[in-house]
Amino acid sequence: MDYATAKLAEEKVFKDPVHRYVHVRDQVIWDLIGTCEFQRLRRIRQLGTTYLVFHGAEHSRFTHSLGVYEIVRRIIDDVFSGRPEWDNNERLLALCAALLHDLGHGPFSHAFEAVFGTDHEQYTRDILLGNTEVNAVLRKVGNGFPELVAQVIDNNYTNQQVVSLISSQIDADRMDYLQRDAYFTGVSYGHFDMERILRVMRPRKDMVVIKSSGMHAIEDYIMSRYQMYLQIYFHPVSRSAEAVLNHILKRAKKLSEENYKFTFEPVHFRPFFSGEVSLQQYLALDESIMLTYFQFWMYETDQILSDLCRRFINRDLFEHMDLNPAEEPERYAWLVEQVKAIGLDPEYYIKPDSTSDLPYDFYRPGVVPTKRPIYLEMPSGEIRELAEQSHIVSAMANNIKVDYKVYYPKEIHFLG
Repeated sequence: MDYATAKLAEEKVFKDPVHRYVHVRDQVIWDLIGTCEFQRLRRIRQLGTTYLVFHGAEHSRFTHSLGVYEIVRRIIDDVFSGRPEWDNNERLLALCAALLHDLGHGPFSHAFEAVFGTDHEQYTRDILLGNTEVNAVLRKVGNGFPELVAQVIDNNYTNQQVVSLISSQIDADRMDYLQRDAYFTGVSYGHFDMERILRVMRPRKDMVVIKSSGMHAIEDYIMSRYQMYLQIYFHPVSRSAEAVLNHILKRAKKLSEENYKFTFEPVHFRPFFSGEVSLQQYLALDESIMLTYFQFWMYETDQILSDLCRRFINRDLFEHMDLNPAEEPERYAWLVEQVKAIGLDPEYYIKPDSTSDLPYDFYRPGVVPTKRPIYLEMPSGEIRELAEQSHIVSAMANNIKVDYKVYYPKEIHFLG
């Protein structure tokens, strides 16, 4: 039997708190799940430092990746199958891209990338195309198959219909992480009627559209996403933890450059300090290893590294104030002086930060949207962009909210 179409003798299922069950019948998918590169995602949290705010947010990128796969499987097998606009020869490619889309994420992704300049998207490509177990499985499907999976994840595959399932403004990735993150943080913001959305999805030439009768379910989805970013993803305490984490890594890198003699030698970090990181070295570093280093570094002789690690491990995080240094330089300079006055180095004890999100990016002639817009199919068959039809979405579209904060030690009492 051809490996690409091979089925398991018996369907495997993963019990899932969001989708109830994740179903696997394809031998290729089962083999990919068993690779060491995919199993590594069990050791990378989906929400980084957010577990220090919402104690239930311990879920991994492994569980999220399975969820994205399951949503795409349901779309293809339950909704698109048999429709003339869908080519079922694309099925396995779409499923593999869904499963593997987050493969290159590193520990505490964003804070880590900010210090060391790594790119999880590039590492995803490297894992797919390099000397890895994942590549070996994909290569058994066909010599060019790993490259096709990489193209889908990179958004440059020729059939944009397949890309839309993985990366658009209403893709399986977003539909899973909104519900999953809401479930594990214990909030209600991320809930929306996914069953309804899946029922009204339709494959069309080079795109996926939504029947106009499902517009209100889409509005609810976009509002859920907006609330999750404000209340969860941009939570100031989680950002405070990222600020401390950022400064730990920055300090450790600086000490390494100064030939500081670590009591606990940072073997796993040396390649990142030098900027010469092999794929195997990248994959060897996960969050459990990082936290082990932080535990040991609490007892380093360098007081800055020791203190920052203690703050992170014991959740003694920075305070924050609403402040844009570019607009209020005098107030920011005052804060710098307060940090110096208590004997701390502002380079490691002050962190300006800003966050922004675009709830929905609509189509504008001559402007490339950040993600493919959502298209509605009207009863007449005409295709219209969502913001043209929805007053709610139109009001939110292109409305970027930027939140500026500065993080500083709580030993300084904010005076206003």
